[in-house]
Amino acid sequence: MSDAAKSETGQPSLPLATDARFAILRKCTRVWAVASIHGDAERLAALHAAMSERFEPGDKIVYLGNYYGHGGAIIETVDELLRFRRLVLAQPPFTHPDDIVFLRGRQEEMWRKMLQLQFAGDCDEILDWMLKRGAAATLEAYGGQEQQARAAIPEGLLAVSRWTGQLRQAIRAHPGHNEFMAGFRRAAYTEDGGLLFVSTGLDPARPLTDQEDGFWWNSQGFADLSDTGYGGFAKVVRGFDSAHEGIVETPSTLSLDGGAGFDGMLNAACLTRGGAIVDRIGV
Repeated sequence: MSDAAKSETGQPSLPLATDARFAILRKCTRVWAVASIHGDAERLAALHAAMSERFEPGDKIVYLGNYYGHGGAIIETVDELLRFRRLVLAQPPFTHPDDIVFLRGRQEEMWRKMLQLQFAGDCDEILDWMLKRGAAATLEAYGGQEQQARAAIPEGLLAVSRWTGQLRQAIRAHPGHNEFMAGFRRAAYTEDGGLLFVSTGLDPARPLTDQEDGFWWNSQGFADLSDTGYGGFAKVVRGFDSAHEGIVETPSTLSLDGGAGFDGMLNAACLTRGGAIVDRIGV
């Protein structure tokens, strides 16, 4: 592994505490990590019900991205995430906003780019690419129409901007959804450098602050960590695996994707700061 991921002491080279792209999990003993949901609101509600019975004081929650895309209940999924967040934060000792963290997944990254389609170099090509990879479900959920985008693209930037503006208005029509999108983090880690949470993967040779889109697309980089680890973290945890192989653990990594949104299971695991799994849920 490159020394770029480590400090001179051999400990993780962590972002500055003021870097809002990352969430720091402070004073925690256990962390619940929730795999990709992909619009499966029914399984998410069942998972939340099970988690409610197993929480211990001081537990944190990290949702590992991909709330949107593929599944048929995306609006309901976001509403359930917001409902459960309100419920948990209302119960002491959950007092800090970062006690519950929402990471950005590849679906959220594509949706962000959809809302900025007017700035794409080749709008038609990029729109095709996103729609084929799950964004069509998110577009439909918020009332967007592909044919309207296709009609606007030849007319130029202003026409496409009007179309994306309509999408933004549709998001704001759902209470809390715009704020939910604005709060995504790229990664999260415990303040002692024990656990690192990512959505899909990362580049083992780069520090956290230089990962760019590796958090969403570098699956191979995550696979490489099973042998090398990353920057002194005890465990790197991810929520999305294109093969949906379920809970797969190595000495240095943990992958949780059971295929929610693809007729598979929604998984969550509870870990100690040292990376040991002390509880798991699959619904």
